[in-house]
Amino acid sequence: MEPPFEGLAGVRSVQSGYTGGPESNPSYKQVSSGRTGHTEAVQVVFSPEVIGYDRLLAIYWRSLDPTDAGGQFADRGRQYRPGIFYHDDSQKAAALASKRKLEQSGRFKKPIAVEITRYRAFYPAEDYHQDYYRKNSAHYKRYRKGSGREGFLRRVWDNQPPVSGVRRYARASDSELRKRLTPLQFRVTRQNATEPPFRNAYWDHKKPGIYVDVVSGEPLFSSKDKFKSGTGWPSFTRPLREHNIVRKADTSHGMRRTEIRSKHADSHLGHVFKDGPPPTGLRYCINSASLRFVPLDRLEAEGYRHLKP
Repeated sequence: MEPPFEGLAGVRSVQSGYTGGPESNPSYKQVSSGRTGHTEAVQVVFSPEVIGYDRLLAIYWRSLDPTDAGGQFADRGRQYRPGIFYHDDSQKAAALASKRKLEQSGRFKKPIAVEITRYRAFYPAEDYHQDYYRKNSAHYKRYRKGSGREGFLRRVWDNQPPVSGVRRYARASDSELRKRLTPLQFRVTRQNATEPPFRNAYWDHKKPGIYVDVVSGEPLFSSKDKFKSGTGWPSFTRPLREHNIVRKADTSHGMRRTEIRSKHADSHLGHVFKDGPPPTGLRYCINSASLRFVPLDRLEAEGYRHLKP
């Protein structure tokens, strides 16, 4: 359930975990045994001024079999039951209304079995569960297909228009990117190249605004965290949105470095070093070719109003 929500404009984080039971701090072993009251869940943190709760509900219904109370596809038991856990009365009303709408649509012959329950507590799952579909993509794809999930969702929803009003950060195919990006931008983002120092767009750029992924538009850095490092590349003390940054070990060129990539487009951005100024002591050394600058007075027009503060 992470992939449908990750990469949406306005979604700040998506975390796997457990909820719905009375036990405190359960482990995966305990929950998966079926001996707790918890179900596996994801917690979505979002900016309501960018993406509404009703949009998240619409995406939720398109991501599972809402008629199956005994689990989901190959995963059986109450620990896999589908549910919506509302935080306040407005969320409860919206969830009930969306459930009624789906029931009245006639799309499913069986009753809608999703429980709508007041949120009590959420316990994050162990680290290896977070972003599992990225960390173990081959296994995830096989399981998604073999469990029946992929076929079910395709049969039920593929001929339906996408959820309106939802903006998703995504990467186009390499053939499309070759048409849209400059040769240098393509080499940097898709082939891990490095642009020349002092001869790039943003190394000495000082205007207020944000820097987004040139491929997907996902927000990456703020001008408030930019500093002049003397290296000839744009340098930042920290990301604007930590969850849009992925770190990877890089041993190329006989060096040991930490590569920085964007989460949703998987663009190569640059590297991070431990020789930066306070408050972080870090230097995110980023290629201008990986970035697009959105000035402060254009944030609202381009859909980044929530980042204006």
